[in-house]
Amino acid sequence: MSIAPHAPAAPSVLSALRSPRLLTREVLAGVVTALALIPEAISFSVVAGVDPAVGLFSSVVIAVVISIVGGRPAMISAAAGSVALVIAPLVRDHGVAYLVPAVVLGGVFQVVLGFLGVARLMRFIPRSVNVAFVNALAILIFTAQLPNLLGPDVPFVVWPLTALGVGIIIGFPFLTRAVPAPLIAVVVVTTITIVFGVAVPTVGDEGSLPTALPGFGGITVPLSLETLQIVAPYAFGVAIVGLIETLLTAQLVDSLTETRSSAWRESWGQGIANVASAFFGGTGGCAMIGQTVINVKTAGARTRVSTFAAGASVLVLTIVLHDLVAQIPMAALTAVMLMVCVATFDWHSVRPRTLGRMPLGETAVMVITVVVVVATDNLATGVIVGVVVAALVFARRAAHVVSVVREPVDEHTVRYRVRGALFFASSNDLVTRFSYAEDPQHVVVDMSDAHVFDASTVAALDGVEQRYARHGSTVEVVNLNTGSVALHGRLTGRLD
Repeated sequence: MSIAPHAPAAPSVLSALRSPRLLTREVLAGVVTALALIPEAISFSVVAGVDPAVGLFSSVVIAVVISIVGGRPAMISAAAGSVALVIAPLVRDHGVAYLVPAVVLGGVFQVVLGFLGVARLMRFIPRSVNVAFVNALAILIFTAQLPNLLGPDVPFVVWPLTALGVGIIIGFPFLTRAVPAPLIAVVVVTTITIVFGVAVPTVGDEGSLPTALPGFGGITVPLSLETLQIVAPYAFGVAIVGLIETLLTAQLVDSLTETRSSAWRESWGQGIANVASAFFGGTGGCAMIGQTVINVKTAGARTRVSTFAAGASVLVLTIVLHDLVAQIPMAALTAVMLMVCVATFDWHSVRPRTLGRMPLGETAVMVITVVVVVATDNLATGVIVGVVVAALVFARRAAHVVSVVREPVDEHTVRYRVRGALFFASSNDLVTRFSYAEDPQHVVVDMSDAHVFDASTVAALDGVEQRYARHGSTVEVVNLNTGSVALHGRLTGRLD
């Protein structure tokens, strides 16, 4: 018997440092990724309701820290749209002062969940919920851009500038992919507004930009039960949403590079990065699918050097070019975010042909998850509801694959063959599948093709025995598999 080899590990940092060619590739990959990261970091800051400097510094700190403690080499983590959407209501309703404790607590939750092995629970999130999570994220990012297009003070010229930015992002990759198309769109639209003196809302209008390195800060709100009650729900949302997107991105990179990463290390590493980001005045973040694909697939990065270089490059570019960054029109960033929505949304999942092939239950799970997320503006709530609904749909479907077939043996004996997975949903009506009054004195229940999963099934089998006892018949349960025998014996107090 052959044993499949383990997936290879990613190249180490030492191997990159020892090879000038490899080191050059990793650093350049980080610089290119940083150029694609800056526009989105600013855009997500606007979504979260904080100054652009907050998102930029958050991206710097998270990328640098995760390059050291993370479990997936070459993956890019920074200020992300999913986390921005979670904390936006907190900043809007309670003020930016509550941002730091919320992100710190969210990071602590991620560290705890990482050490508890929450990464293993990812396998219990069905694909329909994953698809709904991605689609709902795209919808929320899109709705967050509407004020930049439909606001009462938005000049008409914003529309053609946004359309120009979208057109560049779509068309520029046909010319070359050496430079990120979103960066070209931002440069072109910004140049037009500066050269022709077009008066439109700019990044500088959204808040101040950094001119120096961030300082180490702290929590300014009172450390009280009231503060905990305010920030805890948002912190939990930051933790869950961040972990889901991070682990999904890690799985994607594992597939692209055919290497293996540490999901549990990535979980607690992401928590440490968020705590560090908060204390340096940043917002929360997680892995970014688009920038990770640029870093890994487009630029060919494979080590932690590229992630570190991306964070360092964002810092240098932001401080050196902060005056220029302040003049970037919001129309350019809106174009970037609209294309992020298009790239994020799983269009294949809503094609009529796909929906026609999908089971009705999975379609319902996907729709319910998206509706809950959009209605509550909370990705974590939608995912939890989606998982619960998916579990109920699965339980209902599994309950219908159980069969009980009656086979007369002789005038004194009848055999019932039970097939399927027996648990609370499928065993509740098990007692109704037998002909108690018509059967002879000896009844054999053959469990060769069945498995007992819970106490409900053991209780159902006991109920069958009791009903037959009232009719003067005896029941013999045979051919239980090892696991079913152990559970049945433990719950009934006897070892069969």
